[in-house]
Amino acid sequence: MTKVQKLLVITGLGAFLSACVARVPEMKTVDYVDIDRFMGSWYVIGNIPTFLEKGAHNAVETYELADDGSIKTTFTFLADSFDGEQKEFNPRGFITDTDSNALWGMRFIWPIKADYRIVYLDDDYAQTIIGRQKRDFVWIMARTPTISDADYQQLLERCESLGYDLTKIERVPQQW
Repeated sequence: MTKVQKLLVITGLGAFLSACVARVPEMKTVDYVDIDRFMGSWYVIGNIPTFLEKGAHNAVETYELADDGSIKTTFTFLADSFDGEQKEFNPRGFITDTDSNALWGMRFIWPIKADYRIVYLDDDYAQTIIGRQKRDFVWIMARTPTISDADYQQLLERCESLGYDLTKIERVPQQW
């Protein structure tokens, strides 16, 4: 095989692999979020944790609609145990799809806005799943610090149907 042929094979293989990766199905959001009802505190029940969240206990995400339409966010948790140090982060959310209010950019560091999708929300605004197109992180949240095992299992099944690897999802300890 000549160098040109090898180059063509490698280029073709690279293009094929890129096409395979690009075929991840779009993660759809819920049709509509009443943003005022969504505001308030959400307990993190389960997640694929980011490096900041590893070992988090009593994790709570609180949203407040700012005058400019952005979402003031307060994320608090206890580090590594129920007696651990209280940690707090304050990212800002930006609604990027104002027709649905379900697609946000979440900014921890300017100017980067991370993908943040409300992919499940029950009718009572009591349980939600926040996902990302890359399927690298997910958050199962509720208005109460605990939910039934049956509800948790149903939410896990929803995560799996979205393409998440359930072996990566961890239950977040909540004790109030």
